[in-house]
Amino acid sequence: MINNIFKLIFILLILPNFLWARSEFFQEGINLYEKKKYEDAKFKFEQDIIFNPKSELSYLYLSKIFKKLEKKDLEEQNLNTVILLNPNNEEAIYYLAKLKLNASDYVKSQDLNMKLKKICKKFCTQSDKLKIEIENLSKK
Repeated sequence: MINNIFKLIFILLILPNFLWARSEFFQEGINLYEKKKYEDAKFKFEQDIIFNPKSELSYLYLSKIFKKLEKKDLEEQNLNTVILLNPNNEEAIYYLAKLKLNASDYVKSQDLNMKLKKICKKFCTQSDKLKIEIENLSKK
């Protein structure tokens, strides 16, 4: 009985600190990203992922950082992870479609944009513009 009480007290003391640390890493990453301190922000998002491997937003921000650092492979890898975690993440689908378009992969870009169009709520306008861009570039 006393052993169970100690376990309960231990859990109640440790769990809030653990949860706070998780959200703290993500928020620090956002703050650093907004200050354009991309390497420091990258580290914070990676720390967040250690505590929460399904942190869709941390992967999304990592993809944005890699875009700024012009590391297309890592950008794509993180966008794919976001889509794996949440197949309906409009922002990730849109940016992956743009990335594929810039790599002249018109078919994949068009497929992603069609998927985006089916689910869009926030990125409908961007999807329409992307469709026109894909059509114009694929004709050249």
